[in-house]
Amino acid sequence: MKNLDNQGILFEESLLKEIKNKFYHVDFDPVYNFERLFFDNAGGSFRLKAANEAFKKMDELPDCNEHSNRTALWLADIQKKGIEDIRTVFNAKSGSIVTSLTASMLIFEMTRAIIENVPGNNIVTTALEHPSAYDSAVMYAEKTGKEVRVAKTNDKTGGVDVEEIVKLIDENTCLLSVIYASNISGAVNDLESIVKECRKVKPDLFIVCDSVQHAPHGLIDLEKTPVDAVNFAPYKFFGVRGIGIGYLSQRAAELPHNKLIAKPAEEWELGSPAPGHFASISEVVNYVCWIGSNYIKSENRRELYSEGMKKINLHERALMYHMLNGSTKIEGLRNMRGVKVFLDYKGT
Repeated sequence: MKNLDNQGILFEESLLKEIKNKFYHVDFDPVYNFERLFFDNAGGSFRLKAANEAFKKMDELPDCNEHSNRTALWLADIQKKGIEDIRTVFNAKSGSIVTSLTASMLIFEMTRAIIENVPGNNIVTTALEHPSAYDSAVMYAEKTGKEVRVAKTNDKTGGVDVEEIVKLIDENTCLLSVIYASNISGAVNDLESIVKECRKVKPDLFIVCDSVQHAPHGLIDLEKTPVDAVNFAPYKFFGVRGIGIGYLSQRAAELPHNKLIAKPAEEWELGSPAPGHFASISEVVNYVCWIGSNYIKSENRRELYSEGMKKINLHERALMYHMLNGSTKIEGLRNMRGVKVFLDYKGT
Protein backbone atom coordinates (compact mmCIF):
# COMPACT_ATOMS: atom_id res chain seq x y z
CA MET A 1 0.00 0.00 0.00
CA LYS A 2 1.28 3.46 -0.83
CA ASN A 3 2.13 5.57 2.22
CA LEU A 4 -0.82 7.85 3.00
CA ASP A 5 0.82 9.32 6.11
CA ASN A 6 1.95 5.94 7.36
CA GLN A 7 0.34 6.53 10.74
CA GLY A 8 -3.03 7.32 9.17
CA ILE A 9 -5.53 9.87 10.44
CA LEU A 10 -8.39 8.94 12.76
CA PHE A 11 -11.81 10.48 12.32
CA GLU A 12 -12.66 13.24 14.78
CA GLU A 13 -14.63 11.96 17.77
CA SER A 14 -17.76 13.91 16.84
CA LEU A 15 -17.78 12.50 13.29
CA LEU A 16 -16.97 9.01 14.56
CA LYS A 17 -20.00 9.16 16.83
CA GLU A 18 -22.20 10.04 13.84
CA ILE A 19 -20.67 7.23 11.83
CA LYS A 20 -21.26 4.69 14.58
CA ASN A 21 -24.93 5.66 14.83
CA LYS A 22 -25.43 4.83 11.14
CA PHE A 23 -24.73 1.11 11.67
CA TYR A 24 -26.40 -1.80 13.45
CA HIS A 25 -24.78 -3.78 16.29
CA VAL A 26 -21.40 -2.03 16.31
CA ASP A 27 -20.31 -3.19 19.76
CA PHE A 28 -22.95 -5.72 20.82
CA ASP A 29 -23.86 -9.23 19.64
CA PRO A 30 -27.69 -9.34 19.58
CA VAL A 31 -27.81 -13.14 19.22
CA TYR A 32 -25.85 -14.11 22.35
CA ASN A 33 -26.34 -10.78 24.15
CA PHE A 34 -22.79 -9.73 24.95
CA GLU A 35 -20.55 -6.79 24.23
CA ARG A 36 -17.97 -7.32 21.50
CA LEU A 37 -15.83 -5.59 18.89
CA PHE A 38 -16.43 -6.99 15.41
CA PHE A 39 -13.21 -7.26 13.39
CA ASP A 40 -14.05 -9.98 10.85
CA ASN A 41 -13.58 -7.49 8.04
CA ALA A 42 -12.42 -10.12 5.54
CA GLY A 43 -15.69 -12.04 5.72
CA GLY A 44 -18.34 -9.38 6.15
CA SER A 45 -18.96 -5.87 7.39
CA PHE A 46 -21.18 -3.80 9.60
CA ARG A 47 -24.66 -3.26 8.18
CA LEU A 48 -25.54 0.29 7.24
CA LYS A 49 -28.99 1.05 8.61
CA ALA A 50 -30.02 3.11 5.58
CA ALA A 51 -28.95 0.31 3.19
CA ASN A 52 -30.98 -2.35 5.00
CA GLU A 53 -33.99 -0.09 5.36
CA ALA A 54 -33.92 0.88 1.67
CA PHE A 55 -33.80 -2.79 0.67
CA LYS A 56 -36.70 -3.64 2.96
CA LYS A 57 -38.83 -0.78 1.62
CA MET A 58 -38.32 -1.82 -1.99
CA ASP A 59 -38.70 -5.53 -1.30
CA GLU A 60 -42.10 -5.10 0.35
CA LEU A 61 -43.59 -3.94 -2.95
CA PRO A 62 -45.22 -6.53 -5.24
CA ASP A 63 -44.60 -4.46 -8.38
CA CYS A 64 -42.19 -5.55 -11.13
CA ASN A 65 -39.77 -2.87 -12.22
CA GLU A 66 -40.04 -4.05 -15.84
CA HIS A 67 -43.76 -3.28 -16.08
CA SER A 68 -45.40 0.05 -16.92
CA ASN A 69 -47.53 1.08 -13.94
CA ARG A 70 -46.42 4.12 -11.93
CA THR A 71 -44.86 2.21 -9.06
CA ALA A 72 -43.06 -0.11 -11.48
CA LEU A 73 -41.61 2.90 -13.29
CA TRP A 74 -40.53 4.34 -9.96
CA LEU A 75 -38.73 1.10 -9.14
CA ALA A 76 -37.07 1.19 -12.56
CA ASP A 77 -35.73 4.64 -11.69
CA ILE A 78 -34.40 3.26 -8.39
CA GLN A 79 -32.54 0.56 -10.32
CA LYS A 80 -31.22 3.08 -12.85
CA LYS A 81 -29.92 5.27 -10.01
CA GLY A 82 -28.28 2.24 -8.40
CA ILE A 83 -26.48 1.39 -11.64
CA GLU A 84 -25.25 4.99 -11.89
CA ASP A 85 -23.93 4.71 -8.34
CA ILE A 86 -22.18 1.44 -9.15
CA ARG A 87 -20.48 3.29 -11.99
CA THR A 88 -19.45 5.89 -9.41
CA VAL A 89 -17.80 3.15 -7.34
CA PHE A 90 -15.86 1.86 -10.35
CA ASN A 91 -15.43 5.24 -12.07
CA ALA A 92 -16.74 3.42 -15.14
CA LYS A 93 -17.72 5.72 -17.99
CA SER A 94 -18.44 2.89 -20.45
CA GLY A 95 -18.84 -0.89 -20.44
CA SER A 96 -21.56 -2.97 -18.74
CA ILE A 97 -22.66 -3.35 -15.14
CA VAL A 98 -23.57 -6.95 -14.33
CA THR A 99 -25.04 -8.71 -11.30
CA SER A 100 -25.42 -12.21 -9.93
CA LEU A 101 -26.24 -13.88 -6.62
CA THR A 102 -22.61 -13.60 -5.48
CA ALA A 103 -19.39 -11.93 -6.56
CA SER A 104 -17.84 -15.40 -6.86
CA MET A 105 -20.45 -16.48 -9.41
CA LEU A 106 -19.64 -13.38 -11.42
CA ILE A 107 -15.90 -14.03 -11.49
CA PHE A 108 -16.57 -17.56 -12.74
CA GLU A 109 -18.79 -16.31 -15.58
CA MET A 110 -16.51 -13.44 -16.56
CA THR A 111 -13.45 -15.70 -16.52
CA ARG A 112 -15.23 -18.38 -18.58
CA ALA A 113 -16.32 -15.91 -21.26
CA ILE A 114 -12.77 -14.67 -21.75
CA ILE A 115 -10.90 -17.99 -21.63
CA GLU A 116 -13.35 -19.75 -23.94
CA ASN A 117 -13.45 -16.98 -26.55
CA VAL A 118 -10.14 -15.10 -26.56
CA PRO A 119 -7.19 -16.59 -28.50
CA GLY A 120 -4.07 -17.62 -26.59
CA ASN A 121 -2.51 -20.73 -25.12
CA ASN A 122 -1.85 -19.62 -21.54
CA ILE A 123 -3.51 -17.94 -18.56
CA VAL A 124 -1.61 -16.01 -15.87
CA THR A 125 -2.83 -15.71 -12.30
CA THR A 126 -1.28 -15.46 -8.82
CA ALA A 127 -0.89 -17.60 -5.72
CA LEU A 128 -2.73 -14.92 -3.74
CA GLU A 129 -6.08 -15.28 -5.51
CA HIS A 130 -9.42 -15.96 -3.88
CA PRO A 131 -10.58 -19.51 -4.77
CA SER A 132 -13.33 -18.14 -7.04
CA ALA A 133 -10.75 -16.44 -9.26
CA TYR A 134 -8.04 -19.09 -9.07
CA ASP A 135 -10.33 -22.09 -9.44
CA SER A 136 -12.27 -20.60 -12.35
CA ALA A 137 -9.02 -19.81 -14.17
CA VAL A 138 -7.74 -23.36 -13.64
CA MET A 139 -11.08 -24.99 -14.49
CA TYR A 140 -11.56 -23.22 -17.82
CA ALA A 141 -7.87 -23.48 -18.68
CA GLU A 142 -8.12 -27.25 -18.31
CA LYS A 143 -11.33 -27.29 -20.32
CA THR A 144 -9.72 -25.38 -23.20
CA GLY A 145 -6.28 -27.01 -22.97
CA LYS A 146 -4.44 -23.86 -21.92
CA GLU A 147 -1.43 -23.58 -19.63
CA VAL A 148 -1.82 -21.95 -16.22
CA ARG A 149 1.07 -19.80 -15.01
CA VAL A 150 1.05 -18.75 -11.34
CA ALA A 151 2.96 -15.72 -10.03
CA LYS A 152 4.38 -16.36 -6.58
CA THR A 153 3.80 -14.14 -3.56
CA ASN A 154 6.39 -12.04 -1.81
CA ASP A 155 6.98 -13.69 1.58
CA LYS A 156 7.92 -10.37 3.13
CA THR A 157 4.99 -8.22 2.00
CA GLY A 158 2.28 -10.82 1.49
CA GLY A 159 1.57 -9.33 -1.95
CA VAL A 160 2.66 -10.13 -5.48
CA ASP A 161 5.44 -8.08 -7.04
CA VAL A 162 4.69 -6.48 -10.38
CA GLU A 163 7.70 -8.08 -12.07
CA GLU A 164 6.64 -11.57 -10.92
CA ILE A 165 3.46 -11.16 -12.95
CA VAL A 166 4.95 -9.36 -15.94
CA LYS A 167 7.59 -12.03 -16.56
CA LEU A 168 4.84 -14.63 -17.10
CA ILE A 169 2.97 -12.58 -19.73
CA ASP A 170 3.66 -13.10 -23.43
CA GLU A 171 1.91 -12.54 -26.75
CA ASN A 172 -0.02 -15.80 -26.31
CA THR A 173 -1.48 -14.95 -22.89
CA CYS A 174 -5.26 -15.23 -23.11
CA LEU A 175 -6.04 -13.77 -19.68
CA LEU A 176 -4.45 -12.25 -16.59
CA SER A 177 -6.51 -12.82 -13.43
CA VAL A 178 -5.15 -10.78 -10.53
CA ILE A 179 -6.54 -9.90 -7.11
CA TYR A 180 -6.57 -6.26 -5.98
CA ALA A 181 -6.28 -6.87 -2.22
CA SER A 182 -5.96 -10.11 -0.28
CA ASN A 183 -8.43 -11.11 2.41
CA ILE A 184 -5.71 -13.42 3.79
CA SER A 185 -2.57 -11.27 4.00
CA GLY A 186 -4.16 -7.82 3.70
CA ALA A 187 -1.69 -6.91 0.94
CA VAL A 188 -2.84 -4.42 -1.70
CA ASN A 189 -1.30 -5.12 -5.08
CA ASP A 190 -0.12 -2.26 -7.29
CA LEU A 191 -2.84 -2.79 -9.87
CA GLU A 192 -2.09 0.37 -11.82
CA SER A 193 1.51 -0.73 -12.44
CA ILE A 194 0.47 -4.32 -13.12
CA VAL A 195 -1.98 -3.24 -15.83
CA LYS A 196 0.46 -0.77 -17.36
CA GLU A 197 3.48 -3.09 -17.44
CA CYS A 198 1.60 -6.20 -18.60
CA ARG A 199 0.03 -4.31 -21.48
CA LYS A 200 3.47 -3.16 -22.56
CA VAL A 201 4.11 -6.84 -23.27
CA LYS A 202 0.67 -7.49 -24.79
CA PRO A 203 -1.34 -4.31 -25.51
CA ASP A 204 -4.69 -6.08 -25.99
CA LEU A 205 -4.34 -8.33 -22.92
CA PHE A 206 -7.63 -9.19 -21.19
CA ILE A 207 -7.44 -8.61 -17.43
CA VAL A 208 -9.86 -9.76 -14.71
CA CYS A 209 -9.54 -8.29 -11.22
CA ASP A 210 -11.13 -9.64 -8.05
CA SER A 211 -11.79 -6.46 -6.05
CA VAL A 212 -14.13 -7.86 -3.41
CA GLN A 213 -11.71 -7.21 -0.57
CA HIS A 214 -10.43 -3.90 -1.91
CA ALA A 215 -13.67 -2.07 -2.66
CA PRO A 216 -14.67 -1.34 0.98
CA HIS A 217 -11.20 -0.06 1.92
CA GLY A 218 -9.67 1.63 -1.13
CA LEU A 219 -10.64 3.45 -4.27
CA ILE A 220 -11.27 1.66 -7.57
CA ASP A 221 -10.59 3.83 -10.62
CA LEU A 222 -11.06 2.18 -14.00
CA GLU A 223 -9.69 5.30 -15.69
CA LYS A 224 -6.32 4.49 -14.07
CA THR A 225 -6.66 0.70 -14.04
CA PRO A 226 -8.60 -0.17 -17.22
CA VAL A 227 -9.21 -3.86 -16.59
CA ASP A 228 -11.82 -5.83 -18.54
CA ALA A 229 -13.67 -7.27 -15.56
CA VAL A 230 -13.90 -6.35 -11.90
CA ASN A 231 -16.28 -7.26 -9.08
CA PHE A 232 -17.26 -6.50 -5.50
CA ALA A 233 -19.61 -7.91 -2.86
CA PRO A 234 -22.04 -5.46 -1.20
CA TYR A 235 -22.25 -7.55 1.97
CA LYS A 236 -18.59 -6.77 2.59
CA PHE A 237 -19.25 -3.09 1.91
CA PHE A 238 -21.99 -2.14 4.41
CA GLY A 239 -24.74 -3.54 2.15
CA VAL A 240 -26.97 -6.61 2.10
CA ARG A 241 -26.33 -10.19 1.08
CA GLY A 242 -27.79 -11.80 -2.01
CA ILE A 243 -26.07 -9.92 -4.83
CA GLY A 244 -22.65 -9.71 -6.44
CA ILE A 245 -21.78 -6.75 -8.63
CA GLY A 246 -19.37 -6.55 -11.53
CA TYR A 247 -18.17 -4.45 -14.43
CA LEU A 248 -17.22 -5.59 -17.93
CA SER A 249 -15.42 -3.56 -20.57
CA GLN A 250 -17.28 -3.19 -23.85
CA ARG A 251 -15.14 -5.82 -25.59
CA ALA A 252 -15.51 -8.27 -22.69
CA ALA A 253 -19.26 -7.70 -22.39
CA GLU A 254 -19.74 -8.56 -26.07
CA LEU A 255 -18.01 -11.95 -25.79
CA PRO A 256 -20.39 -14.94 -26.12
CA HIS A 257 -22.33 -15.47 -22.90
CA ASN A 258 -25.74 -16.58 -21.65
CA LYS A 259 -28.29 -13.96 -22.65
CA LEU A 260 -31.78 -13.48 -24.01
CA ILE A 261 -31.73 -13.37 -27.83
CA ALA A 262 -33.60 -10.05 -28.07
CA LYS A 263 -31.25 -8.28 -25.65
CA PRO A 264 -28.25 -6.17 -26.78
CA ALA A 265 -24.93 -7.94 -27.29
CA GLU A 266 -23.44 -6.44 -24.12
CA GLU A 267 -26.41 -7.31 -21.86
CA TRP A 268 -25.67 -9.93 -19.19
CA GLU A 269 -28.72 -9.64 -16.94
CA LEU A 270 -31.09 -12.64 -16.95
CA GLY A 271 -34.47 -12.16 -15.31
CA SER A 272 -35.55 -9.33 -13.01
CA PRO A 273 -33.05 -8.28 -10.33
CA ALA A 274 -34.50 -7.01 -7.06
CA PRO A 275 -34.67 -3.18 -7.07
CA GLY A 276 -33.97 -3.26 -3.35
CA HIS A 277 -30.38 -4.28 -4.03
CA PHE A 278 -29.84 -1.19 -6.16
CA ALA A 279 -31.49 1.05 -3.56
CA SER A 280 -29.18 -0.47 -0.95
CA ILE A 281 -26.08 0.22 -3.05
CA SER A 282 -27.16 3.83 -3.54
CA GLU A 283 -27.33 4.23 0.24
CA VAL A 284 -23.80 2.83 0.60
CA VAL A 285 -22.55 5.37 -1.94
CA ASN A 286 -24.57 8.09 -0.18
CA TYR A 287 -22.79 7.18 3.05
CA VAL A 288 -19.29 7.36 1.57
CA CYS A 289 -20.16 10.63 -0.17
CA TRP A 290 -21.47 11.99 3.15
CA ILE A 291 -18.09 11.30 4.73
CA GLY A 292 -16.43 13.07 1.82
CA SER A 293 -18.73 16.07 2.22
CA ASN A 294 -17.35 16.61 5.71
CA TYR A 295 -13.98 17.43 4.13
CA ILE A 296 -14.63 18.96 0.70
CA LYS A 297 -17.37 20.93 -1.02
CA SER A 298 -18.37 19.50 -4.38
CA GLU A 299 -21.43 18.81 -6.51
CA ASN A 300 -19.59 15.94 -8.19
CA ARG A 301 -20.60 12.57 -6.71
CA ARG A 302 -17.42 10.80 -7.76
CA GLU A 303 -15.29 13.52 -6.14
CA LEU A 304 -17.21 13.19 -2.88
CA TYR A 305 -17.01 9.39 -3.06
CA SER A 306 -13.26 9.51 -3.72
CA GLU A 307 -12.69 11.81 -0.75
CA GLY A 308 -14.82 9.62 1.48
CA MET A 309 -12.90 6.49 0.54
CA LYS A 310 -9.62 8.31 1.12
CA LYS A 311 -10.70 9.24 4.66
CA ILE A 312 -11.94 5.70 5.35
CA ASN A 313 -8.57 4.37 4.20
CA LEU A 314 -6.67 6.81 6.42
CA HIS A 315 -8.81 5.93 9.44
CA GLU A 316 -8.20 2.22 8.90
CA ARG A 317 -4.51 2.95 8.47
CA ALA A 318 -4.48 4.72 11.82
CA LEU A 319 -6.25 1.80 13.51
CA MET A 320 -3.62 -0.56 12.08
CA TYR A 321 -0.80 1.71 13.24
CA HIS A 322 -2.13 1.85 16.80
CA MET A 323 -2.79 -1.89 16.86
CA LEU A 324 0.82 -2.61 15.85
CA ASN A 325 2.57 0.10 17.86
CA GLY A 326 0.22 0.73 20.74
CA SER A 327 -0.28 4.05 22.49
CA THR A 328 0.53 5.73 25.76
CA LYS A 329 -2.17 3.57 27.37
CA ILE A 330 -1.67 0.14 25.82
CA GLU A 331 1.14 -1.92 24.35
CA GLY A 332 1.09 -2.68 20.63
CA LEU A 333 1.22 -6.15 19.10
CA ARG A 334 4.81 -5.60 17.96
CA ASN A 335 5.93 -5.30 21.59
CA MET A 336 3.72 -7.88 23.30
CA ARG A 337 5.54 -10.88 24.72
CA GLY A 338 4.53 -14.11 23.03
CA VAL A 339 2.95 -12.36 20.04
CA LYS A 340 4.41 -12.72 16.54
CA VAL A 341 3.19 -10.36 13.84
CA PHE A 342 3.37 -11.96 10.40
CA LEU A 343 4.16 -9.99 7.23
CA ASP A 344 5.48 -7.21 9.44
CA TYR A 345 7.98 -4.98 7.71
CA LYS A 346 9.01 -1.34 7.50
CA GLY A 347 6.22 0.58 5.83
CA THR A 348 3.29 -1.25 7.43
